[in-house]
Formats: sequence, C-alpha cells, structure tokens
Amino acid sequence: MAEASVSESLSRARERLVAALSAAGRPDDAAHLLAVSKTKPADMLRQAYIAGQRAFGENYLQEALDKQQALADLDDIEWHFIGALQSNKTREVAEHFDWVHGVDREKIARRLSEQRPAERGSINICLQLDVSGEASKAGVELQALPALAESVLALPNLRLRGLMALPAPSDDPEQQRQAFRQVADALAMLRERFPEAPLDTLSMGMSGDLEAAVAEGATLVRLGTAIFGSRPPAGS
Repeated sequence: MAEASVSESLSRARERLVAALSAAGRPDDAAHLLAVSKTKPADMLRQAYIAGQRAFGENYLQEALDKQQALADLDDIEWHFIGALQSNKTREVAEHFDWVHGVDREKIARRLSEQRPAERGSINICLQLDVSGEASKAGVELQALPALAESVLALPNLRLRGLMALPAPSDDPEQQRQAFRQVADALAMLRERFPEAPLDTLSMGMSGDLEAAVAEGATLVRLGTAIFGSRPPAGS
C-alpha cells in the first residue's frame, strides 16, 4: 500500500467513526480508533503516525517488539497488546506496552503487576468479558467479573480502565448491539460497585460492527484492514 493510501484509509476510518458517533448522539471525541497493525511493517505504522494516529494494537509479541525498536523515535506512540497473553510473555508485555486488552485471569494480572518497571508507571488494563459463551473464546464470565475486577484493583502497578469483548460475528445489527449492550451494562455494574476506579473504557467493535459498538458506548474501536489494507491468509 502506498504512503498516501494509509493516510487516506485512516481519514476514511475516522470519518466513519465520527458518522457513527453522530448517529448515536455522542460527541465526535467520545470514541477513538485503535489501529490494529499486526503483520504490517513498521513503515506503514509510521505513515499512520504522521497522519495523526497514536494508538496501535499488536497481537504478536516479537513482531511488536521489533516494530517498537524501529519506531523508538516516536516518543508519544501508544502500544496496546490485544492478543491472548500467555504467562511466559507477561514480563516483556509489562516492560514494553502501555495497555493490555484481554486480561481474564488473576494470574496474568498479578504477573503484569509484579513485572511492570516502576519507572513506567501503571499499565492500563481492560478485562475481557465473555459475551459469546463459546468454549473456545477467552474471557471472564459475567458472574466472575466483579471478583476479578476487585483483584486487579488491589494490584499496585495496574490501572483498571474498563472492559473489552469480542462477540461472535453477526451480520444482524440488532444482535450486534445486544452483545455490546451486555458489555456496557457490565461496565456500568463495575462503576457502581467500584466508584473510585477510573473505569472509562469500552474496547469493542471492529470493521464489521463499528456502528453497533459505538451505538452502545464503545470508546475504543479496533480497526486493522480498514486502515492498513488486507492481510495475507494465515500460514501463507
């Protein structure tokens, strides 16, 4: 993809987000884009950065660390780890990322807290809520969410910001909204239970369901292909 294409695609993605916010009766700055840049080279991220994008989401740790090194001169870039996080990778994530989306176990949260370098300050955490009920999907079940949130809030180097979710794909806008409404309701429950916590983030929505997610209160929407173009098939 040419340099101009990244900028143009990002502009179109922003226009789509603003249109969704307007349709939902929300301010233009009520939600932001998280540019999902997995499998994309550092120079494409740099072009998005030049076009004003600051938050980038990565799934693959080593690939992300290589990009961070290549883009080390961009001191206000914000790195989000959004993949499934295994115990043996928590140290490098704690050392090199600003956000972690998808924490669904106290063990992972505890390791991130213990391994976070003091000079980096607290790491922002989104708990992953299971809204699909699929055994193969990660996420904490709703009934276990308050206990996990309480555990995370007690850890010294973490800042619990909110929830993220990956609902089962659907082409039905109402079904999409119902899934996202569950996440929004869960966050409202946590806010009531933990009023001192900075619970301001709903990380939900992708290219196929952005409008439904924004209608239900998403504050961070994950877009990859819409900004950077298609990815090669897995295993290619």
